[in-house]
Amino acid sequence: MDQIKIGKFIAEERKAKKYTQRELADKLGISDKTISKWERGNGFPEVSLLLPLCNELEITVNELLSGKRLQEVDYKKIAEENMVNLVKEAQESKKKIVMSALVACLVIIAAVPLFVMAGAFDMDVWLRTVLMGIGIIIIIIGIAIACILDREAGAFECPECNERFVPDMKSYVMGPHTLTKRKLTCPKCGCTKYCKHVLTK
Repeated sequence: MDQIKIGKFIAEERKAKKYTQRELADKLGISDKTISKWERGNGFPEVSLLLPLCNELEITVNELLSGKRLQEVDYKKIAEENMVNLVKEAQESKKKIVMSALVACLVIIAAVPLFVMAGAFDMDVWLRTVLMGIGIIIIIIGIAIACILDREAGAFECPECNERFVPDMKSYVMGPHTLTKRKLTCPKCGCTKYCKHVLTK
């Protein structure tokens, strides 16, 4: 999905209805900052807001996802393209998660033998230090790559307001986590809870 195009379309349709960002936000029960974020292409309405937003702007969900008004002739074709794009987005996110796991495994495979060699064999102190240093560097680089891939795979969903967002790298790295959830602060409602990792934004 082209979030910038969709954001411009939301702004155009809002202005056509003569709504301010605040007025549209009040009708949807959200903040005007959220509307502003959508219109700048920095976010996308959560699933529960798609129909209310489309009803207020008198557009279809298909038109919203397309970022333009659709003629009857093109409607079915564009709807199919939108569905394919959503599936592709989910598949790309899955690939990033798998790649993240593979990188983590490769790091372990590459670094552990270095530590074993440094500890098990008789060698000069400088050589032992070099081997351990290389092992630590491999681990740091591997963790960084795995974190980048995992953070960019889909988004995290707030359990309170269902906002989907991609956290900044510091929040991602510092947040306690399980395999599928990470403790983050939602940018919409400010709640700090374990947010579920989902495949689509």
